[in-house]
Amino acid sequence: MALITISGYPSSGKSTRATQIHDFFSSSSSPQLKVKVISDDDLAVDRASYDDSLQEKTARATLFTAITRHIARDTILIVDGMNYIKGFRYQLYCKAREAGVRVATVYVLAIPDQCRKWNDERADGKRYTPNSLDALIQRFEEPSSMVRWDAPLFTIPWDDPTPPLERISDAVTTGIVKPPNVGTQITPKAPTDALRTLEHTTNALVSSLMAAQAAAPLGGPIVLTVDALEPSSNTSTNANPVLRVHLTLPHRALTLSELQRLKRQFVAARRKAVTLGSTEKGRVEWGEEGVSRAFAEFLEEGLGVAR
Repeated sequence: MALITISGYPSSGKSTRATQIHDFFSSSSSPQLKVKVISDDDLAVDRASYDDSLQEKTARATLFTAITRHIARDTILIVDGMNYIKGFRYQLYCKAREAGVRVATVYVLAIPDQCRKWNDERADGKRYTPNSLDALIQRFEEPSSMVRWDAPLFTIPWDDPTPPLERISDAVTTGIVKPPNVGTQITPKAPTDALRTLEHTTNALVSSLMAAQAAAPLGGPIVLTVDALEPSSNTSTNANPVLRVHLTLPHRALTLSELQRLKRQFVAARRKAVTLGSTEKGRVEWGEEGVSRAFAEFLEEGLGVAR
């Protein structure tokens, strides 16, 4: 459903706002909709973690792992934390797009002196040290409605008795769900025998083409037969052991060298897709039928007879 990122200075009242948002959605949403808050306290992240850069990175990784585990289309997930680094907020934004949920950022605005006062008054053992508090305030990167990963942005002053809960609700229940971009999409991986299939199918097609040309002059539309591999991850046990490949040839004799040159170009492009785990332009078919069909089309284009 949605990811709501709370951001603000330490001891600025973020947990109070997170509780208000949680209670609002819990009382106004359908029973099928889950509402969950994730915070440092829930994950047993100590305030002292922010005194050391390495421990802080570990704390953020722990938080991100919890978000990844709970983010879902049937859940309003409220991330109660400083989330003061814009790069981390962008990471959350990308995760939300990957999960197909809406996003919103709630910026709890408080002046530093107020945060210091509230921090000094804490009696729950979760106080920041004065040096840590000042350092975090100095490092804080303020959310902006002008950047996509912080929008829509709701700024709530620390002394505002009526936070805009209805507007937040509209944003996370009726707003636009942005599709995953290239950077957040899961890239399909090639099967483990993709290279074997690629080499066998292209070699067999070139051999079949040269054998057919030796038997009689070729030109125009033809059908070649190619021996298939033994059943593997690309073929079922009931698959036909012979492939029939349709292609159109020029009305001239073809040389082995030009066919081998075209084969090397085709194999190099496919091999790159295999090794990089990328499908390049769209979906790649790795089975023998798909490889033979794609190679036939590549030959037609290379020989100047593309349909």
